[in-house]
Parts: sequence; C-alpha cells; structure tokens
Amino acid sequence: MNTLTHLTKRSNKLMAAITLASVLALSACASTTTSTSVDTGSFSMPAYEHLVLDNGLTIYLMPQREVPLVTVSAVVRAGSVNDTTSGVAAMTAQSLLLGADGKSKADIEQMVDFLGASIYADAGKEGSYIGADFMAKDSKTILPLIKSLLLSPNLDADEFDKLRQREIAGLSQAKESPRSVIGRYFDKLVFGAHPYGNATSGTSESLAELNISQLRAFHKSYYQPSNTAISVVGDFDPEQMKVELSKLFGQWQNSEKILALNLKAQQPELSSPSVLLVDKSDAIETTFLIGGKGISRDNPDYVGLKVVNTILGGRFTSWLNDELRVNAGLTYGARSGFIAYSQGGVFRISTFTKTSTTKETIDLALKTYARLWETGIDQLTLDSAKAYVKGQFPPKFETSGQLAGLLSDMYLYGFDNGFINDFQAKVDGLTLAETQRLVTRYFPQQNLQFVIIGNAETIAPIAAEYGEVKTLDIKAVGFGG
Repeated sequence: MNTLTHLTKRSNKLMAAITLASVLALSACASTTTSTSVDTGSFSMPAYEHLVLDNGLTIYLMPQREVPLVTVSAVVRAGSVNDTTSGVAAMTAQSLLLGADGKSKADIEQMVDFLGASIYADAGKEGSYIGADFMAKDSKTILPLIKSLLLSPNLDADEFDKLRQREIAGLSQAKESPRSVIGRYFDKLVFGAHPYGNATSGTSESLAELNISQLRAFHKSYYQPSNTAISVVGDFDPEQMKVELSKLFGQWQNSEKILALNLKAQQPELSSPSVLLVDKSDAIETTFLIGGKGISRDNPDYVGLKVVNTILGGRFTSWLNDELRVNAGLTYGARSGFIAYSQGGVFRISTFTKTSTTKETIDLALKTYARLWETGIDQLTLDSAKAYVKGQFPPKFETSGQLAGLLSDMYLYGFDNGFINDFQAKVDGLTLAETQRLVTRYFPQQNLQFVIIGNAETIAPIAAEYGEVKTLDIKAVGFGG
C-alpha cells in the first residue's frame, strides 16, 4: 500500500512512474536555477582536549572562561538497549542520586542546594548520564561528589522503593498526555523486539519487578572506566583539571568484559503499512505519528537531511505547519524529523487535531509529505532553509551545558568535531540535485507506519484506510509489541 499520494491501494509501478516523472521534472528545474548563499557568519568547534587515562576513561576538557561556571557531564555507554528488565538502565541512573559513599540522598541535596549548584542523572536509548552545573570555585566539592555518585552509589533499598513508586505513578500520568508517550509506541511499532524498541521508562509491571540486586548488577556490568566519558566545560585551568580528574578517577578499575551489542543486526523489515491504534476513550483529540526507518547519527548525509527536513517540517514556516496549521487550521502545530541512534533511527511526522477532523488532517499530512516526490524543492525554498539552519546552529552550542552534551554525544555516537567545523560548508554545498538524492534515499515512501492515539470507537474506520490495524487500550501495560 502506498499511503503518500492516495488513500487506497496503488501499484508500485504507478508510484515508480510518478517518482520517475518527478525526478525528470526536478532535474530540468535544477539546471535552470541559481543558488544564493546567505552569509550567517562562521562557527567552529571551540578548542578542547581529548585524553584517555590508563584505565580507558575518556576525558574531554573545554575551557570557556567568560563566566565563572562549570559543567561536568559523565556518559556511560549503556541505555535501554541494554535492559535486561525493561527500565533497569534508567532506574540505575536515577538511583545514583539516592546517596553515595555513606551520604544520604538528603545530605547530597542539602550540599548541592547550599552551593547553588544543580545535579542530574538519567538514561536514554544508548547512554546513561550524570552531571552537574556549579560555580567554578566549588569544583573541589562537586567533582569528588560526582566521583562518589558514579562509582560508589549507595543503592539504598528504601530510597529505591520510593523512587520506583514515583516512576510507576509517573507512567500512569504520562499516558494522560498522548504527546508525551506516543514516541514510545512508535519505536515499539517500528522496531518490535529489537533493543531500539525498548522504552527507556520501562513499564509499570517491569518497574514493580525490579530490585536493588538487578541495579547493582547493571551498575557493575556497564559503569566502568573503559565504557565512560567525562566532559568538563567552563571556567577552569586545563592542567589543574587533568591532575584533579586523574587523582579522582585514575584508580577506577574495570570489573568485567563488556559485551558490545550489534544493533544493526535483526532490525525488522517494514514490509507493509501498519497502524497501531491506541484507544483513549475519553480523548477529544487525535494524536498521530507517521513515518518509518531513519538514519544513524554518524550518517554523512545528516546535515543535508536536516536542511531538507527543515523545509518539510522543521520550522514554523515548513510545508507541514503551513498547510495543517496556517492554511487549514487543523492543528496548533505539525512537525517532522529524523531521530538518530548509533546504528539506526526513525523518521516521523507528528501532529494532533480534534477527533472530528482526524481523517482530513492525516490525509493533508500525507499529501503535503508527497510534495517531496511530486513537486520537489525549488531553489528559493532551499536557499531559505539553508539560511535558517545556519542561523539556528550556533545558538545550540552556546552554554557550557550544551557543549558538554555535544562532547558526550561525540563519544556516544562516534562522530567527530567535523560535524561542527564542516557544518556550514555542507549546508552551503547542498544543491537541488542533492536534495533529490536525499529524498529518494532516506525519506520513507512505501509501507508507512502509523501510531494513532484517540477515541478508537470513532476513528477506527479511518485508521483502517492506512494499513493493517492493531488496537490497544492506552491503559494497557507497556507501549505495544
């Protein structure tokens, strides 16, 4: 089934003919237009040092002396893809803050609050994080604290039980807001039993089953120096920081061999269009995602795809937002985007509308998406998107927290500072012909996957127009599968 240009079954031959005609038309157009580059100023990666201690711990040091603040961020290569029980990675990360080296949770919170600092810990698909923001003068207090939390958490059973109850209650509350959970349903629909389908949050049942022994085992298996990077960004002397970090973390020992996952293997093929209809019987709105497989974070076309997606659904004046919000008044916002992991990812279109306009909104989203193939991108639109992307890029890496996050991502996803340093050149070098190639290669066109959350009694007949439907109550445990 082709859900892009028609709402019923159409042959692949017809779609191929449409695509070929579009490519030929666009090729002719590309030969007669002139690109205009807008100078938004240059931006390059701030100077930083990268070193590896004898125990395998990776360290990034990036001095930024403008303000007397420091961010330290540690990332461990372990996330929900490594879950043995759903949610164990996230609960292990959050439990780091429940006390360490004999200090209680309350002791740590009081110390951090007294210094006017902040501290955080959590996990994602492929990484677990702990970090802090603090005044430069407090480095000798906060850095040893980070060491204690990372290496020697108390993992207290009573505090863990309180955390677990909060998280279970939070899962129930999250399902009252479909937009906060729909991405978890979508990943499960696209990846199934593959680790990328694991919900980082876990489920109410899996969290109820977790115990401290499982958290300790997960911590021992993955929280090792050879599996960790620490980034420090802010007001500090690099030589002094090297000495301090070496003293704090140099004796940290690796405990066991870490088995790397081959996440490229056994990713399911999306051989037919599918619809996961999640019934929220009291809903007055329909929330939906449409998409399919995406790209890995180190894909060389990452930047070009960011520009093309800006046109489709990456800014307020995008095609999707213009058509669905501005022109049709069907929603308050419509977006699209690639969500990249280390060895895979998803592409998805997202929006919401009132129940009575569900079909109209889905159809218009698909019709707008089909413009990528049927009419393509013109030079003026491309130039506008390039200027927008270049203008938006530097503000994403201004603060010490943003820069520390960038360094952590470089470690976790395997890209280098060329992402920053070559960004503007890659944007400027993007041609109409290249946009055609990117659209053809990366944007899913056949066998689209849909997650639709709303009143199933009303919208089930509509959902059936887009693929084989599986219905699930939103109150059911988990996120499908």
